[in-house]
Amino acid sequence: MRIPRYRPDLASVLFSAGFRPFFLGAAIWAAIGIPLWLLLYDKGVVLPSLLPPLIWHIHEMIFGFGAAAVAGFLLTAIPNWTGRMPLQGWPLTILFALWVLGRIGILLSAWIGARAAAVADLSFPLAFLSLVAREIVGGRSWSNLPMVGAVSLLLVGNLLVHLDVLHIADTANVGNRVGVATLLILITLVGGRIIPSFTRRSLLKNRAAVALPPPEGRFDRAVLGLTMLALFAWLVNPAALWTAWCTVIAGGANGLRMSRWQGHQVARNPLLFVLHVGYGWLAIGLALLGLSRLLDLLPATAALHLLTVGAIGTMTLAVMTRASLGHTDRPLVAGWRTQVIYVLVTLATVLRVLSPLTGAQMLHVLWASGALWSAAFGLFAIFYGRVLTQPCVAAGARPI
Repeated sequence: MRIPRYRPDLASVLFSAGFRPFFLGAAIWAAIGIPLWLLLYDKGVVLPSLLPPLIWHIHEMIFGFGAAAVAGFLLTAIPNWTGRMPLQGWPLTILFALWVLGRIGILLSAWIGARAAAVADLSFPLAFLSLVAREIVGGRSWSNLPMVGAVSLLLVGNLLVHLDVLHIADTANVGNRVGVATLLILITLVGGRIIPSFTRRSLLKNRAAVALPPPEGRFDRAVLGLTMLALFAWLVNPAALWTAWCTVIAGGANGLRMSRWQGHQVARNPLLFVLHVGYGWLAIGLALLGLSRLLDLLPATAALHLLTVGAIGTMTLAVMTRASLGHTDRPLVAGWRTQVIYVLVTLATVLRVLSPLTGAQMLHVLWASGALWSAAFGLFAIFYGRVLTQPCVAAGARPI
């Protein structure tokens, strides 16, 4: 792995590395966005946005929160892959400002107009795609070209939503599904790399006399292919029976894949075990998405939230906490505050999935789930905000 060359003389610590502003921004927006959505859904609050409330909710969780988390991860990982200079200082400040501009543009689109909102919102994914493509191609990191494809899909999905708002095409729902599917594919791809790798490293370090996670091979690539096929089917025709069977098979394949990673052997290491939990939500969510159609076990929205709140939410927090600690020279240990964050997002997932089964209490359960989600990301912003806005420390610092 190549080592990136960071400039230590920058005036702003926050903009000295890509993960700092984008992880913090993603957490703050996640904590604000869900209560705001519940006010729209339950209390009839009206936003000055041209996007219908449900479309706004999904769009902002995917192309707002999710895209910021992806940006924070890739801006930190790509310099490691290529050895090229990371984005820092004013260029990083401008990129982050474009992301903030997009959130404001969407929120105020009824005031500024659909075209201005589209320009404001699409400026960030366009700039980010150009940056990712330049760095990966310039660094000849050909094995990571799929990241260019993933960022391209996020741009396409976002564009499809705006085409609907501009009354050019009826594509908002498809665009949002493209965004969800892209984030789930990234979890399958990146999670399939880092989870067994980190687990193997931990088991070797502790000299555990257990079987190690196998290296990535044909089976893993086959599971990735099945997952992409299932998500493509869901994207094209989510109600079809063949889509249901595809997602059930993909869920089972991912469950079998993660069973080889020895997750139970690292259950006492919350910082590592939470990655297994997040991937587990992906496997279960895909299976339930199909079973909700085949057996009518749960509403499809419940299974979908197992993938969004569970897989995307948990994996995002798992990666953000680990990367924030590791890249600021802090010990890779989850202190009690971090463990509370993990428990909160897990409880939020369980309540959100069970909420359709609670009858007259459903709205109360939805609010409880939303409060737990906001607490998880709000506490990340509070506890890790100091980490992200202060210089790196000696490796002996206390766990968070």
